[in-house]
Amino acid sequence: MRTKIFCDIADFKTIKFFNNKSLVDGFTTNPSLMRLAGAKNYKEYSLKILKVCKKKPTSFEVFADNFKDMLKQAYKINSWGKNVYVKIPVVNSKGVFTGPVIKELSDKGIKLNITAVYTFKQTRKIFKELNKKTKSIISIFAGRMADKGKDPLPIFKKSISLSKKYKNIEILWASTREAYNYIQAKQLNCNIITMPPKVINQISRFGKSFNTMTKETVKGFLKDSRKSKFKI
Repeated sequence: MRTKIFCDIADFKTIKFFNNKSLVDGFTTNPSLMRLAGAKNYKEYSLKILKVCKKKPTSFEVFADNFKDMLKQAYKINSWGKNVYVKIPVVNSKGVFTGPVIKELSDKGIKLNITAVYTFKQTRKIFKELNKKTKSIISIFAGRMADKGKDPLPIFKKSISLSKKYKNIEILWASTREAYNYIQAKQLNCNIITMPPKVINQISRFGKSFNTMTKETVKGFLKDSRKSKFKI
């Protein structure tokens, strides 16, 4: 099975660039990335992205904190395009499971990306609410787990095993930190990995020999030392 690569970015120029690259299969955004990209009007900026990205799956996240407003935002976001996935956090800021929101939207056939998942217990709860006929993604935050000294692989193994029963539910490796995470995701048969542009560029250069890398590294040291005019 091929592990699909999504680009985790909201910058318009970057999305426009990677949209034309066959290596990239889709895009994920979140409110933090949208803010970083300079978006002032959430809807207008999202529609601007969708004008250039018309086919590849693209996730936009709700930012309301109560279920009623989450649903309102989700229905609006869903109307923006056929390739849109609505991102719903697994809990709100109070830690309350968003199961009722997930169930209503999934039963209506709205494609979802359930985000900020850190435990297999959360994955199981999400599965119970998802309509198995509706396309859905479960985003597990591997990098952030690893940042705290936790091994993310066990939750992926269990979640992927559970998802194999359902062709419409995909597991996504989120918060990618390095190119090797792609190898790990492939080895696990993870459906999708989303990563920042820097890591995608690193993957595109896979296959370079270690001897070549050694020479390039030493050349870099030499170049910088000469620029700095170091003397001992």
